[in-house]
Amino acid sequence: MSDSQRFPVAAHALAYMAHKGAFSPAQAAPSGVLASSIPTNPVVVRRVTALLAKAGLIATRPGATGGSWLLRQPEDIRLDEVLRAVNGCAHIGSPPAGAKGCPISEHIPRQVAKALTAADEAATEALSKITIADLLAENPMSLAAFTPHKSCPVAA
Repeated sequence: MSDSQRFPVAAHALAYMAHKGAFSPAQAAPSGVLASSIPTNPVVVRRVTALLAKAGLIATRPGATGGSWLLRQPEDIRLDEVLRAVNGCAHIGSPPAGAKGCPISEHIPRQVAKALTAADEAATEALSKITIADLLAENPMSLAAFTPHKSCPVAA
């Protein structure tokens, strides 16, 4: 799975667990069910839920009666935590290596890297104001000023 897909899959899985009330092993959401909701392969879901469990956001139980459940309330799980849990960043690219001997080419990659760091920090700051509960709400304050970006596919 690409790095760019871990965060959306993680956010979706957490929101699904919250919606279904998966707060204990008895209410665990199986990876196959989560995968159907996203939609993706259950293996992708298991990889992401393993990262979320390692971060202490969820617990998991393997096997035929297994699944995942939230360890915290959805209003207490911020999206910047989710991003960190899946080792993600607001990755908008990488600076090119540059050509040796060219003063511009040796300078620009470092400056572009700084600009990308600034963008990542701004995205992390924005995500820190949004919770899993906000994703489930119709028009939460944290997202009220935004519409989906035209390049993001949105279900009708």
